[in-house]
Amino acid sequence: MSVRDAFYDVLRTHGITTIFGNPGSNELPLLKQVPDDFRYVLALQEGVAVGIADGFAQASGVPSVVNLHAAAGTGNAMGNLTNTQSGHVPVVVTSGQQSRRYSALNALLTNVDAPQLARPLVKWSTEPLRASDVPLALSKGILLASAAPAGPVYVSIPLDDWDHPADPATTRLLTRRGLHGAPVAADPPLRQLAGRLEAAGNPVLVLGPDVDDPVGWAGAVRLADRLRLPVWVAPSPSRCPFPTRHPAFQGLLPAGVGTVADRLAGHDLVAVFGAAVFRYHETVDGEYLAAGADLWSVTSDPDEAARAPMGHAVIGDPSDALTRVAGLVPSRAVAGPPTVDHAPPAAADGPPFAAEAILDAVNAAKDDATVIVLEWTSADMIWDRLDLTRPGSLYFPASGGLGWGLPAAIGIQLADPARRVIALIGDGALQYTVSGLWTAAQHRIPVVFVVPRNDEYAALKQFTELMDAPDTPGLELPALDVVGLATAYGVPAVRADTLDAFTTELRRALAATDGPRLIEIPQRRFAGDQP
Repeated sequence: MSVRDAFYDVLRTHGITTIFGNPGSNELPLLKQVPDDFRYVLALQEGVAVGIADGFAQASGVPSVVNLHAAAGTGNAMGNLTNTQSGHVPVVVTSGQQSRRYSALNALLTNVDAPQLARPLVKWSTEPLRASDVPLALSKGILLASAAPAGPVYVSIPLDDWDHPADPATTRLLTRRGLHGAPVAADPPLRQLAGRLEAAGNPVLVLGPDVDDPVGWAGAVRLADRLRLPVWVAPSPSRCPFPTRHPAFQGLLPAGVGTVADRLAGHDLVAVFGAAVFRYHETVDGEYLAAGADLWSVTSDPDEAARAPMGHAVIGDPSDALTRVAGLVPSRAVAGPPTVDHAPPAAADGPPFAAEAILDAVNAAKDDATVIVLEWTSADMIWDRLDLTRPGSLYFPASGGLGWGLPAAIGIQLADPARRVIALIGDGALQYTVSGLWTAAQHRIPVVFVVPRNDEYAALKQFTELMDAPDTPGLELPALDVVGLATAYGVPAVRADTLDAFTTELRRALAATDGPRLIEIPQRRFAGDQP
């Protein structure tokens, strides 16, 4: 048995039979004998490969493996690796290294000090000391990537290791091992939290992406219903942790220190599950919390717990904790939180169309099973305009790094063909990983890409106002032919000039299962541009 044979055996043990990648010469020895039961998904750029692997892992619940090329390929992928790390996504990144003899000479394509390259974006990084240690390093990497808090790992493998004999005894042991250790929050602090919730005069529930699963949704709904709690989504979310049409749902918290405190003012207890406290974005001064407010949080990430500037943190599975706390509190016979009125339908005048009108049309065309992958300026509007009724219905780049949405949508659709994916991608964001369209076309992955086109970086224009930076150059994107780009990569594409046409095309695309589609729709430019 070769190291290559053992490598694939270890992957099979963990249910991994798909490899995403963009190979170079250092990776060819691994790929020259890919077993028949494995699938290799080629991306034309390394950031695309990581994005697809990220989406696949999130939607499948199984760690992904992505194979990159040495230092240059890893460098190209690191933008999207920031999203993987921030999103607690189990991705195993393997990277080809120059041969052991030549890397000592710093030959061309040597990954110098390879374990350092991906830090601090990975949980663990290694280059095995011996060829026979490669299967053990892979096995350890998979287990570490999966262990809470999940996250990416990085394994650099010299190109001359693959044909080296593996240790059969060690390989047999590696294919029989597993890790069963999801952290469970201790009972006493959860009972204390339940008591605080029961005694509080005006408690509030704040939820984050790590409870976007069936257990977390059920626990959150039960807790909100029993205590009649208002429910907010924590700032800068990468997932949707609560049904957006539940009567308790209040919307998305703002992303500034002072604005969060203002929004939560009046609540004497803030209970946070599955979110960092908090992921601020906008530079807004103020206190972290209003006077008189106490904060408790439950997270599986000790780093999130330790860096929170206030409150009492409990480390453990937040979805499990939600369910247990909901079972500890009695129902309260009090008035429920104020019901938030849904935004009225947006005016349909145009083209170009308001972002609100585009979202209304998307909402009308989709169904409860549809998954939305979002990388678009208008993210804050979705909570008021999209009916999200099931876990796993929304994905957003966890670190805010552009170029994630398009490939992630491909990975999500590939992992869960039963749920159709709409990728809402801005015309600027599309350009970061536009080559992912080719992968979708080649593998006939039926993602529907919706590209609102406003010929600008609208998000940055909004920030020029917040940061008092008028006349910033480089924010215009004229003459982008989105339909032409998609067509060139093999994706059928149309331009919709009316909302009725857009809705019709979107429904038609969702009904098709033979491959991807792209729909461009004109969007109004940033309000500051208007006369």
